[in-house]
Amino acid sequence: TPSAQQPSEEEREPWQPWTQLRLSGYLKPLHYNLMLTAFMENFTFSGEVNVEIACRNATRYVVLHASRVAVEKVQLAEDRAFGAVPVAGFFLYPQTQVLVVVLNRTLDAQRNYNLKIIYNALIENELLGFFRSSYVLHGERRFLGVTQFSPTHARKAFPCFDEPIYKATFKISIKHQATYLSLSNMPVETSVFEEDGWVTDHFSQTPLMSTYYLAWAICNFTYRETTTKSGVIVRLYARPDAIRRGSGDYALHITKRLIEFYEDYFKVPYSLPKLDLLAVPKHPYAAMENWGLSIFVEQRILLDPSVSSISYLLDVTMVIVHEICHQWFGDLVTPVWWEDVWLKEGFAHYFEFVGTDYLYPGWNMEKQRFLTDVLHEVMLLDGLVSSHPVSQEVLQATDIDRVFDWIAYKKGAALIRMLANFMGHSVFQRGLQDYLTIHKYGNAARSDLWNTLSEALKRNGKYVNIQEVMDQWTLQMGYPVITILGNTTAENRIIITQQHFIYDISAKTKALKLQNSSYLWQIPLTIVVGNRSHVSSEAIIWVSNKSEHHRITYLDKGSWLLGNINQTGYFRVNYDLRNWRLLIDQLIRNHEVLSVSNRAGLIDDAFSLARAGYLPQNIPLEIIRYLSEEKDFLPWHAASRALYPLDKLLDRMENYNVFNEYILKQVATTYIKLGWPKNNFNGSLVQASYQHEELRREVIMLACSFGNKHCHQQASTLISDWISSNRNRIPLNVRDIVYCTGVSLLDEDVWEFIWMKFHSTTAVSEKKILLEALTCSDDRNLLNRLLNLSLNSEVVLDQDAIDVIIHVARNPHGRDLAWKFFRDKWKILNTRYGEALFMNSKLISGVTEFLNTEGELKELKNFMKNYDGVAAASFSRAVETVEANVRWKMLYQDELFQWLGKALRH
Repeated sequence: TPSAQQPSEEEREPWQPWTQLRLSGYLKPLHYNLMLTAFMENFTFSGEVNVEIACRNATRYVVLHASRVAVEKVQLAEDRAFGAVPVAGFFLYPQTQVLVVVLNRTLDAQRNYNLKIIYNALIENELLGFFRSSYVLHGERRFLGVTQFSPTHARKAFPCFDEPIYKATFKISIKHQATYLSLSNMPVETSVFEEDGWVTDHFSQTPLMSTYYLAWAICNFTYRETTTKSGVIVRLYARPDAIRRGSGDYALHITKRLIEFYEDYFKVPYSLPKLDLLAVPKHPYAAMENWGLSIFVEQRILLDPSVSSISYLLDVTMVIVHEICHQWFGDLVTPVWWEDVWLKEGFAHYFEFVGTDYLYPGWNMEKQRFLTDVLHEVMLLDGLVSSHPVSQEVLQATDIDRVFDWIAYKKGAALIRMLANFMGHSVFQRGLQDYLTIHKYGNAARSDLWNTLSEALKRNGKYVNIQEVMDQWTLQMGYPVITILGNTTAENRIIITQQHFIYDISAKTKALKLQNSSYLWQIPLTIVVGNRSHVSSEAIIWVSNKSEHHRITYLDKGSWLLGNINQTGYFRVNYDLRNWRLLIDQLIRNHEVLSVSNRAGLIDDAFSLARAGYLPQNIPLEIIRYLSEEKDFLPWHAASRALYPLDKLLDRMENYNVFNEYILKQVATTYIKLGWPKNNFNGSLVQASYQHEELRREVIMLACSFGNKHCHQQASTLISDWISSNRNRIPLNVRDIVYCTGVSLLDEDVWEFIWMKFHSTTAVSEKKILLEALTCSDDRNLLNRLLNLSLNSEVVLDQDAIDVIIHVARNPHGRDLAWKFFRDKWKILNTRYGEALFMNSKLISGVTEFLNTEGELKELKNFMKNYDGVAAASFSRAVETVEANVRWKMLYQDELFQWLGKALRH
């Protein structure tokens, strides 16, 4: 890159704006004209960008973001006829990823200027910026180019003001060979064909928007389309063979219904003339919500009804619901800065459940499945000392990546659900409508949301200062455990205390950041009192002190008390042992007195409280004894998710079989009662059967993974039948379980057969479960072979390699292999996924979370000594998790095995 001389001492301003972590705000973009020419045969592109800039403060430097682009020429002109502003030179400053244009004279404030930059760059072979990907059609490899700009990668495709606050309008033109088609956020306005086989597509001008959800693609795809009631044209683009098979039809159909749902729910129309969904083979995330051109990895949007299970269908549905919610929360109203990324991600994640409830009213997503899939999962992460607040300061580019994690997505969603519940859903909905209407085409911070919601409550005659309540939940990390103690001396009186819940208390004393912080929250605690025949109506107590006394009516000796009804609050509840015993007794005698969500919540709280040492180890295991009578999916799902980490702590111990036997005993009756699904499941996903089918699947999974003999026989028979007849008659909903069980029980031939099927199938959902089944083998040579194959992108897609390594780590026969492979190949893995934030942290936690010996902890600490960098936060979480595993085994493992031994003898 030709570069100017650095300015001499006396020319220098006292500060160098290019060294700052944020742009100065002196200049503001108003409009971009961007012209690109893409050369798909050598994967390069050239670009010319013209930015109209408003100068707010006089300055001699134009500083904007640019990274990995070769700048050839820079010109600056004053608006209208004033002519050029002489450019002394320009240089790229990689430390802050900016391009600095040094001028011979100062720009005047309150004037507009036009900046023109001519540059070129590569269409990268990676996952960020403007990158390429490929697929095979009729035996030939075809390429496509696609963008991923969030959070800070637009600067790799064109010089721009790459912060969400700098909203501008964009006019994009793309020149490419006529054999390709190009897509962008807006529809094509005109196409100009040139005689040499090239075409230039000129796209309509966008509304005001941020750079991170600008997008374009160049591909050979075909599409199907539909139109919403309000006239929005929805298209799904994918590989021609997938479109022909109808793999995109389901996604297209629900997208139309979802746009109509959100338009009605938010009372704000969708703001663009069209929405394209693009299914690409390789992408760093499940999907990205680019306005008008949302991009999905094929596995999360293509669905072949003849081979897809209900859980796969659900996965695809929720990803689509999430991205379409972003067209409002994120694209239309954008967070001011990345510290509040949860303002878009938390909402989109919460609406995954609300929107899916609209499509499938019988599935009870928001009331039930939210607990196991969001709340229980994120509370595991947020119970670590190495957690962080939902809103966290973001000072530099490397910090931005850190905020995209499950805390922003899932805790954000859980806090929004808590808020919706204590506000009341209809008031909450009206508040959101106001928020979107006030801030559309602009940016908003969390205080804007709190004010709008407080106003909505005020109009309903309620006065809650939402900001005051919610600041404690968003600016403090972690969450409280509430302990409710019955007062033995005075009738009807209880003591309620709150404290910061941490899995490993010893980690808390070591952590400096927690030493002096006396965390307190304002907690909306809902309570009911019940006995065998009667349950009181729900009361709400706002708990805001360390310890409080309360009077509760109807509380006598034989009554139990239950807090956090249906787990709408983001906290755990513990009781005195007498109350736990009464609740366990209630579950065994008649569990239906408690709602499905309350039963699932009790199971999860009990397992977590025991894991952290707040409760004796036997309480959670006693609670699940009632499961043989449980006919609902959710409590089973909660139990199986809570047993899983416990199982992984014990699965390499010599007396593991005692635990194994106890679990099988709890599962046996229900397994026999439900039996196996028949294979008449020809793509008709009957709504009513969802809960029943998911329950059956959960129980078969428990039975097979804990070694139920009948389950093992059934799986082996089904696999053998497939191999001998070459017809796959395995019911869709249990295929993954059968494949995995078959691979672990049978010989190498079965592994080879599955490997062959993985190569030959074209259905993306089937490919995924075949690949995961290969990780279930007991044969260490095969596991090693698979680990080594996973790094070959021709064989295993980049985003799937991570799942292979993690699944081998979950297999007790492969845990040490995956851990060693991870350390040996870390440089390669980190180069490949380092910047794709989510992938890297998923990989690190997946490989380490079940290490649990002193030796493994030492290996982890030694390994970390040699590495710093972006993954530091993920590694410190990993160390804390392994320390907690080691500590739990030291303190509680014997107690657990002794109790299990006794329980099995009785």
